[in-house]
Amino acid sequence: MNKIELRVMAINRSVTQTANYALILGEKNGPRRLPVIIGSAEAQAIAIAIEGMEGPRPMTHDLFKNTLETLRTALREIIITDLREGIFFARLVLDREGEIIEVDSRTSDALALATRFDCPIYTYNNILETAGIVLEGEEEYDDNDRELETVSEDNESENLSRMNIKDLNTYLEQMLKEENYEEAARIRDELKRRGES
Repeated sequence: MNKIELRVMAINRSVTQTANYALILGEKNGPRRLPVIIGSAEAQAIAIAIEGMEGPRPMTHDLFKNTLETLRTALREIIITDLREGIFFARLVLDREGEIIEVDSRTSDALALATRFDCPIYTYNNILETAGIVLEGEEEYDDNDRELETVSEDNESENLSRMNIKDLNTYLEQMLKEENYEEAARIRDELKRRGES
């Protein structure tokens, strides 16, 4: 089967499962989108990697990446291989000094690792045909644009917009210490909006 390359396009709060997020993967050279429901911890891990943020200690996915690199093993790609009863299945394709090894993985963990290794994400056409969607009126996705689109609560954004720069920076430091990277990303976005970062 031919593999189809995907890119992480957005992370949105799930409408149907309030504690979870919908990670939107976009077909690299096509209009189809593949929404994958993931937990908040994995959504945070993916957002942190894409935004290039670093916490005071490595998170689980960072630890796994560091371990693989120490063992001279690279993550070459991930493949979303199957969809059964609404659950996606994935495999990690590892390269250990020329030896290719495939490992089963939860899709959310595979995606969190792919963002850290900056490796390709693939799936098959039958999965896109079954679970993919085409959004009407969507603008063409620029492959060079790696900025992650996130949706935050309106009231949270409004509260950040009322804070001065000094308070925002203090709040950002506090959120990083508490390892609340989702809120830290919102603060960073507000600082960016104001041209402060």
